[in-house]
Order: sequence, then structure tokens, then C-alpha cells
Amino acid sequence: MTVNRLRPRRSCLAVPGSNPRFLEKAQGLPADQVFLDLEDACAPLAKPEARHTIVKFLNEGDWTGKTRVVRVNDWTTEWTYRDVVTVVEGAGQNLDCIMLPKVQTAQQVVALDLLLTQIEKTMGFEVGKIGIEAQIENAQGLNNVNEIATASQRVETIIFGPADFMASINMKSLVVGEQPPGYPADAYHYILMKILMAARANNLQAIDGPYLQIRNIDGYREVAQRAAALGFDGKWVLHPGQVEASNEIFSPSQEDYDHAELILDAYDYYTSEAGGRKGSAMLGDEMIDEASRKMALVISGKGRAAGMQRTSKFEIPEA
Repeated sequence: MTVNRLRPRRSCLAVPGSNPRFLEKAQGLPADQVFLDLEDACAPLAKPEARHTIVKFLNEGDWTGKTRVVRVNDWTTEWTYRDVVTVVEGAGQNLDCIMLPKVQTAQQVVALDLLLTQIEKTMGFEVGKIGIEAQIENAQGLNNVNEIATASQRVETIIFGPADFMASINMKSLVVGEQPPGYPADAYHYILMKILMAARANNLQAIDGPYLQIRNIDGYREVAQRAAALGFDGKWVLHPGQVEASNEIFSPSQEDYDHAELILDAYDYYTSEAGGRKGSAMLGDEMIDEASRKMALVISGKGRAAGMQRTSKFEIPEA
């Protein structure tokens, strides 16, 4: 398997697969990931033609620097197998992942894995190259999220789908992502943490879903910062105005990135022969050790994935 579970996904832009104008515009936006949607963003009558539109844009468009994903319909519909066959046979060489919505059981991921493998073998594509993104959108899916995360080596990320989830548990709110009235705490904390734990336990990424009030950037920022604080890797964006905010929120600050890189350099030096083979040492007024290194790796990894450049350098202390 050659799936890349470390692709940058700070901003995951949803684009209706039936709208050529939006598909054209999406290529020029600075989103880390673009997913061409055959599910909710496509009316039922538009889905068959949208499959071929997506194939055309995957093959002929310029998606440089972006993770290319197609969201197919879920397995309870009549469209899923044809979505996968048409898109992967037609543009599998220019596709990074298939997003499977409304995943409820591990078997649904296994079924997609098997279908992808058959298509790859038939078409002569590299087997296992196309990853899977699993979207959790109801209570059953959340209960089974650990099994879903381990259902296939293709799985790269677990995604929270708030709109359908809110409906599935009868949450008293019509604003997707906002707190329901009458509950004084964070109504999404358990859901987000369970998805995050399943992802991290299996070296996967965790992505927060959309915020539907697309012109309320302050509201988007508040919801995105909640997910970022927990450790999520990114969030969906539905409008170009949300892309910059998402990229900023899910990237470390320059100060934190520089500090993380300094910790890694300092720890590498102090644990070496030249640095005295120390298990812990001082970096300025801060003691660093193996735990510090692990924490710094997280921040430096996010910064490097975001293309950040260092503005400071570790200096070996004078003897």
C-alpha cells in the first residue's frame, strides 16, 4: 500500500461535481484538498452527467499542490458502485482518494476497498494507490469508528459530518456546527474526541466538517479553532472566503513553529556524543526531554506540511 496519511488537509474545499464553473475556479484557490462532490451537492438527476464532468476535470484540470478527492454516494443508495467505477476507471491516475459518506460499519469500507482493487487491477493502475476518507455522520458510525478506522490500509482520514449527525441524534439546532440552545457546554466535544482518538490510535488524520453560514467568517473561525485546539488536522470549506481562515487556524504560529524546530535541533544535539549524551537538557529557561521532542514533532510536522520556513537557528553552546 502506498497511501499517504500525511497529506496536508488544513482546508478541504467542497466543489459540486455538476458545476463546471465552480470546478474551474477551485483549481486556483489555495485549498490543501479539493473534493469533487457527487453526493449532497449533486441533485439526483444530475449525478450521472456529473460523474463524467468530474472525470474530465480531473484529467484536464491543473490541481497542482492539491489532494484530489471525489466524494461518492453512500452504500445505501443506488449510485455508489457506478460513481466509483466511472470515476476511477476514467481518472484513477489523477485521483488521490475516494471519500465515502455516511459510513456506519467497517464492512462498508471493506466493500469500497475491494471494488477499488478490482478496478485498479483491471485498468493496470498501481494497486492500493487510491486512499479512502471515511465520513462519520450518525450514531452507528460513531459507535463503530474504531473498527472503521482499521477496516482497510487505504483509510487515510476520518471526517466528522455534522449536519447529518445532528439530524440523526435529533439535536435541537438548525445551524450546522453551532451549539444547540439550552446546553451550557460543548455539545460536540464527545463526538470530536471519539473521532480524534480513533484517528490517532491508527495514525490517521482527523477532519472537522462544514460550517454552513458561509459568509460568517467569525463564526467559522470560532468553530474551526475548537477543532484545531483538540488536535484536528483540518476542516471543510464551502466558500473561498473560508480557505484562508482554515489554512491559518490549522497551521502553527511562526513562533510555535520556530520553537518546535529549535527543540528538535537541541534535543538531537544534547543526546549525541558531542552534546554529552544527555537524556534531558536546558534550552534557554526550558527543560527539554523525549516528551518535549514528541510534542515538537507534531508542531514541526504541521508547519513543514504548510510550507513554513524557519526564522531562527539552533546555536551549539560554547564550551
